[in-house]
Amino acid sequence: MDARAKKRSRGLCFFLWGGGREAQYGGQAVIEGVMMRGPRKTAVAIRRPSGEVLVESEPNASVTARYAFLKLPLLRGVVALFESLILGIRYLAFSANQAMEEEEEELSTRDLVLTVAFALAVAVGFFVLLPAGAALVLRNYLSIFWQNVVEGFLRMLLFLGYVAAIGRVKDIQRVFQYHGAEHKVINALEAGEELRVETVRPYPTLHPRCGTSFLLLVMVLTIVFFSLVGRGGIAWRLASRLVLLPVVAGLAYELLKFTGRHLDVFWVRVIAAPGLWLQKLTTREPDDGMLEVALAALAAARDDGEKNDPGAGDTGSAE
Repeated sequence: MDARAKKRSRGLCFFLWGGGREAQYGGQAVIEGVMMRGPRKTAVAIRRPSGEVLVESEPNASVTARYAFLKLPLLRGVVALFESLILGIRYLAFSANQAMEEEEEELSTRDLVLTVAFALAVAVGFFVLLPAGAALVLRNYLSIFWQNVVEGFLRMLLFLGYVAAIGRVKDIQRVFQYHGAEHKVINALEAGEELRVETVRPYPTLHPRCGTSFLLLVMVLTIVFFSLVGRGGIAWRLASRLVLLPVVAGLAYELLKFTGRHLDVFWVRVIAAPGLWLQKLTTREPDDGMLEVALAALAAARDDGEKNDPGAGDTGSAE
């Protein structure tokens, strides 16, 4: 696998979940592009080395359409998480290949799946198991409550340090710029703005339904949920974290949807504020070319995409 592609594939893919009737579009920054997902279609737009914007789209196929009970609260959050991860891997592989020069070796889906699987294993070990084990060392000095508080804050410090560190990598900075472009376009759409580069540009790069905010909610909720677990050895402590993680993720998803719908309420804005602050680490101000790409992805994901051409004259469509 090409060395540059490997480095790119290790970058964070931040996604924006759709959160209800009022906000049915969400997206994800990929390598040199943006993926957008609507109620019926998912599309990706990639800026190729030649300058051409390649756009592809496909109908959505969610497992919740076959099994209605998976739409129940808590369950739907876990399903959305796994489906977003699977889509992210697919479109990350696609974008990595499209963003490379023709003479470079293509990044296969198998290569990327192995890379992402390894990265997930490292992430679980680094952000879940390591803080849990470190807090257990203090069991002779602290109550179970304070052990979990220490574990939670250690997890947050590790996450913030990781994001700040990778944000200094040039390739990841461009992913963060496309992340900002994705947010600007979604903010403009939800404001009823005309979808053109000039009108989208003033909108903020932050959004309350961002995956960054979701991760922060997960870390905060782990402090509460893990505190409910009684004392035990290292095996019990680590196993309980892994078992409860899907429950925490499902609850965080519901809370994210709720805050996204009720930002007019003061205390809801207070809850959402830390996640928005954290997004300042995971977004950057995009250039106009990046906004064109995000607009092209959204237009292709919309049922009326043909009527909302973002004005990128070099945009090609391949459905």
